[in-house]
Amino acid sequence: MVENPVKTLLIVVEGRVQGVGYREFVRRIAQRRNLSGWVRNRSNGSVETRVSGLAPDLDALMEAMRSGPPAAQVRGLQAIEEAAPPERDGFFIASTF
Repeated sequence: MVENPVKTLLIVVEGRVQGVGYREFVRRIAQRRNLSGWVRNRSNGSVETRVSGLAPDLDALMEAMRSGPPAAQVRGLQAIEEAAPPERDGFFIASTF
């Protein structure tokens, strides 16, 4: 039997992703998939997400993030695997960094 270990990713999305409901869009999907972490705007106009969960759920989240909500225009998505999981359970919208 193959185990599905929990992974943690730092995801940065660039494009027209602020002021279009992008963070709420990510939060809803992450909560539906029982992922832990946060999403926040960055002062440079991008959106950053730190998220932990099973690989299939992370893949589904990233696929949704590539398009975003209807008003978003995603130019790029970069995901980096991290060692440490988010500091608390659940998924929330964090303050701008």
